[in-house]
Amino acid sequence: MPMAAILGVGGTTLTDWERGFLREADPWGFILFARNVDHPVQLRRLTAELRDSVRRDAPILIDQEGGRVQRLRAPFWREYLPALDQMRVATDPLRAQWVRNRLIAAELRDVGIDVNCAPLADLVEPETHPVLLNRLYARDIPTVVAAARTCAEAFLAGGVLPVLKHVPGYGRAVVDSHKDLPRVGVPRDRLVARDFAPFRALRDIPLGMTAHIVFDAIDPDRPCTTSPTAIRMIRDEIGFDGLLMTDDIEMEALSGSMGERAAASIAAGVDLVLHCKGDQPGMEQVAQATPLMTDAATARAVRALALRTTPEPADIPALIEELADLVPEGV
Repeated sequence: MPMAAILGVGGTTLTDWERGFLREADPWGFILFARNVDHPVQLRRLTAELRDSVRRDAPILIDQEGGRVQRLRAPFWREYLPALDQMRVATDPLRAQWVRNRLIAAELRDVGIDVNCAPLADLVEPETHPVLLNRLYARDIPTVVAAARTCAEAFLAGGVLPVLKHVPGYGRAVVDSHKDLPRVGVPRDRLVARDFAPFRALRDIPLGMTAHIVFDAIDPDRPCTTSPTAIRMIRDEIGFDGLLMTDDIEMEALSGSMGERAAASIAAGVDLVLHCKGDQPGMEQVAQATPLMTDAATARAVRALALRTTPEPADIPALIEELADLVPEGV
């Protein structure tokens, strides 16, 4: 079994150290960032290198939401509006959502990437932090569920696995979890009725990502990522039985060393630790602290990867033209 981790790497090609480390550590998958991207030929070479390092067709993830969170950019890849802006200006928001994400899936598969960290099912709130706000889809639950479902279906049609985030809800955060730990004091009944509701409706999406956030009504002492109580709630009450990964454990919302963060996340019940920075000390700590995937996690991974199929046929030039018509203010 692979190690219960998804790891980043440092640059546009693997170093000798990274190649040897990855072969020994054998993480379940990899995640890429802008630092790993130069041009399409280079990126295809890197994704092949990563898979070769573990001698299997390992999943390769990226955050390609479009808008501000977009690792593949012009001139080689299309630029997209922030999701909230597109939802507001499109003449047919759900069709535009499907076309946009089917195009993104085609771009990702072309360079060997087969998992995208989207859709987002967090709700727009009056207090939503700017780091998240324009990445979301709407304020009301039905629109968010429909848009997230459409996004996931477009990815799957393009042979890319979706990752539902940020479970169980990050919309009420008033601080950026990259820099600090958000805390929400809303009563449990309100959380269940609103914040958690989109995730329950989307619980069949094959992969999910936790939110580094404290809900006082769930566990006042620990963020969801490292809280056994919160993970049980995600599994038993929200009903999410997909492959559950942490958000990046490098984020300052968590405390302790990288090894301590990894160990606490696995102990809480997540399936996979996500470590994105690609630095040698952090990677070594995660590898030392993270066990092999459990039988339950492996079964979830097998179910998820079974959906990583050959893309359905698509007329990409026609879809590009359609998106331009659907979003007259530009993509």
